Amino acid sequence: MSALHFHVSDRVRLAVALALVAGAAFAYEVPTGDVPAPQDTPYPGTITLVVDASDPSQGIFRAHETIPVQAGELTLLYPQWIPGAHSPVGPIDKLAGLTITANGKPLAWTRDKYNVFAFHVDVPQGVSGIDVDYQYLSGRSESQGIEITGKMMDLSWSSLVLYPAGHYSRQITYAPSVKLPQGWQFGVALEKSAQSGDTVSFKPTTLNTLVDSPMYAGLYFKRVDLDPGAKVPVHLDLFGDEPKDIEMTPQQLQQHRNLVTQAYKLFDSHHYDHYDFLYSISDQLSGNGTEHHQSSEDGADADYFTDWNGSVGDRDLLAHEYTHSWNGKFRRPADLWTPNFNVPMGDSLLWVYEGQTQYWGFVLTARAGLWNAQQFRDAMALVAAKYDRNRPGFEWRTIQDTTNDPTIAERAPLPYRSWQMSEEYYSAGQMMWLAVDAKIRSLTHDRKSLDDFAKAFFGVDNGSFVTKTYTFDDVVAALNGVAKYDWTGFLRIHVDALNPPLVDGIAAAGWKLVYNDKPSDMEKAADKDAPARHKIGFAYSIGLVIGKDGQIGDVRWNGPAFKAGITSGATLVAVNGHAYKSEVLKDAIVAAESDRKPIELLLKYQDEYRTVPVDYHDGLQYPHLVRAGGPDYLSEIIKAK
Repeated sequence: MSALHFHVSDRVRLAVALALVAGAAFAYEVPTGDVPAPQDTPYPGTITLVVDASDPSQGIFRAHETIPVQAGELTLLYPQWIPGAHSPVGPIDKLAGLTITANGKPLAWTRDKYNVFAFHVDVPQGVSGIDVDYQYLSGRSESQGIEITGKMMDLSWSSLVLYPAGHYSRQITYAPSVKLPQGWQFGVALEKSAQSGDTVSFKPTTLNTLVDSPMYAGLYFKRVDLDPGAKVPVHLDLFGDEPKDIEMTPQQLQQHRNLVTQAYKLFDSHHYDHYDFLYSISDQLSGNGTEHHQSSEDGADADYFTDWNGSVGDRDLLAHEYTHSWNGKFRRPADLWTPNFNVPMGDSLLWVYEGQTQYWGFVLTARAGLWNAQQFRDAMALVAAKYDRNRPGFEWRTIQDTTNDPTIAERAPLPYRSWQMSEEYYSAGQMMWLAVDAKIRSLTHDRKSLDDFAKAFFGVDNGSFVTKTYTFDDVVAALNGVAKYDWTGFLRIHVDALNPPLVDGIAAAGWKLVYNDKPSDMEKAADKDAPARHKIGFAYSIGLVIGKDGQIGDVRWNGPAFKAGITSGATLVAVNGHAYKSEVLKDAIVAAESDRKPIELLLKYQDEYRTVPVDYHDGLQYPHLVRAGGPDYLSEIIKAK
């Protein structure tokens, strides 16, 4: 009895303890920090922001703010959720030296216990303004991102501003100015109010406009008018490592001007009073591609103009970022609009925001003549092949799930990219929108197309700057306005289902994806400057994504190399006893078609070497498009308007 009594009591005590734990868990609230929620009310007064960027040698941006205040607790926020990044990547780690003073006396500040982007300060009675000083320490290596060199800079206000919590960003006014290195010129969407020497002041503007208006500046600068005589100017602001890098031929100039013409014909509207392509042509400044309402941050290698044939793979960047002025900045998914830069964004419709923009980026590049028809088809073949052979990850993930990737991975290198996948809403979304375009053309006997959707959806409220949000239902309604169909089912089977039919759009447009042993010029160009983890030369054959130095960036999941036990991150040292070069591996793959022996790969991983036999005999495999039956919608899609 005694033993049983204690046994039962123990069980009772355990049950009570578990109930208490469960109750505590039910009541527990995740701490979010002591930060005032944003309200749609004006912040009193104008904040001055002075940035000293005059010494590029150390990469230090020095900022000074004068903020009108009232007595009491003030919370200052550093932007966390950056528009265009779709993720909480504000570079708070690069903020340093924060000091706050009032009437020349220091004020103590504390970082929020749970929110590292928030700083609290108690403002004493009688203080009407505080001075805030800090530095932004920009990256000093390629892996950190180079934002300033001895010849040019990319200045992002989102990295250089602290702002008061409790208000919508559109309700906070800033008067910004910047001191540049001697003799540097600049491009920016902000309106200049004055310039004294190398210090430029801008007209007061709202915080949301400031953050959306980055500045490029540099020693070698050229501004090109892309829409001569227009009331709404569009400029290409070129910054080069050397003067020769920013020289354009008449043909190159005309093709870039055609881009503006074709965009206007597509969208039949604009939502800016001027637009600036901020374009770095540089091997030193880190490459970029970020959208803004009245400008875009763009970057290409220094040989963009001088090696025109070799730079063919870079030419869709401007069209992509320009399209975002309509899709992403003016019209924006409802869950991507936030009242300030520290409220989390939702990425659920990135397959529209980025996917359809990726589609129009390719199409407008071709319509402008920046690509010819063959180059466009070769570019589409590379995209289609990715989902035909190199993204088995769709066996377990959907396009919709990849919209979480900006937060999950923040574009970090992945050990097995083909299986994990990364931000497939771009290119997979692009393939889906090709299928939508072909379906509309088929339903209407080629009388209507996705162009009609673009005009109806993005072309509304011509001239308006006010963001107009959209939902999934809005997209479906607009598609039905062009051609009646079960668009809900069509879109859901692509974005919500495993193994979506992404290559079907190629066939629906009248073409077929094939492979042969000759890489296209587009593939050669794409591989030329790509980092190791993005090179694709052997992805569709032996299943390796490999750089010139033999560094293996990815191994196609369940491909021949993967099945042989090869890992990403290894270095390919030798092929069949010969030191690795791209040509040596190609020769071995070709020889293995007739010689049934495995291809012997000598690999180094960490401090160990091992030889791995790969049983592959199907030769080199490079993707191409060839004409199939039915209407040739693909050729119709890229005709200049």
